[in-house]
Amino acid sequence: MRRTWTLISATAAFAAATAVAHYGGASSLLTFVLATVALAGLAWIVSFATERVGERFGPAVTGLLQSTLGNLPEFFIVVFALSAGELVVARTSILGSIFANALLVLGLVILAGCHEGMDGVMRFQPRLPKDNAILMLLASFLIVLVGLSAATEDKASRHVTAISIVGAVALLVTYVVWLVDYVRSDAEQEAPQGLPQLSMEVALALLGIAGVGAAFVSDWFVSALTPAMDRIGVPKAFAGLVIVGIAGNAVENTTGIVLALKGQSDLAISVVKNSVAQITAFLFPALVLVSLLFATSLTFALGPVYIGAMLLTGLALWQITSDGEATRFEGVGLIALYVILAVLTFYE
Repeated sequence: MRRTWTLISATAAFAAATAVAHYGGASSLLTFVLATVALAGLAWIVSFATERVGERFGPAVTGLLQSTLGNLPEFFIVVFALSAGELVVARTSILGSIFANALLVLGLVILAGCHEGMDGVMRFQPRLPKDNAILMLLASFLIVLVGLSAATEDKASRHVTAISIVGAVALLVTYVVWLVDYVRSDAEQEAPQGLPQLSMEVALALLGIAGVGAAFVSDWFVSALTPAMDRIGVPKAFAGLVIVGIAGNAVENTTGIVLALKGQSDLAISVVKNSVAQITAFLFPALVLVSLLFATSLTFALGPVYIGAMLLTGLALWQITSDGEATRFEGVGLIALYVILAVLTFYE
């Protein structure tokens, strides 16, 4: 526990340093670096505290808690980006979270699970991967149709915002229906054993503090992002898709891999896959509706590259994980897809 509190203290120190740098007029690059480290630390605190809260539940509820609260940084980053008029950053941050989880993080989790497996194969319950792929394909269906409409400039292309609103509501309803059935499945599974390392009160307090901290740090992160990237010559799209995507998904990066190395394949897959499902079918459509409060609105109209990447990622997830097992070859393949997309985005 001493190491845990040391990490929590270090995160608090980086968050405080970010505040000093932001309000003290320090260079945007320094503020950005400090905010990135602080966001990763806050994401870890959320992961740690949520795991303590979820120890009395099964993989479904625990994975749902971790992915929901672990996505707080992404939510705040996109909201503050929209309020600042940074549509490119907002859009690519959402996409970056989807691709980072579905390709990079899942690939790393599969490699960790295969390393732990006796025969070099990671095995898990197939229901969640199948459901996740379906939700991603549903979102891709909407995104592809909106993209084709915008590209051909047909009559519907003049109503992209209205179509996006209706599509967002449809996705949210579908997600809620899926979520209710999925959480109920925990009744059929055995809850994880072991005594919590923290009391429920302390864990909930950490969750609350980390959530508030993530809101403030995300604001400072977004403020420093554009000038910092301009200074080092990194395109906004790459910054949102890769840098923000990886920094904002520190929960899934650390938790999923650690759980896979412990042999808890179902819970590891649950954390990562729940995050993909939430961002695709809940966070993205919810932010489309929230953006109506700002001058800069978010829609499902994406560039051709991202439309293709969304559809192909959904198909890759279906092919690789729907049978309830994965190999090192498949894990490396997912990581390779992410690297290719990241490089392409850098030159966009």
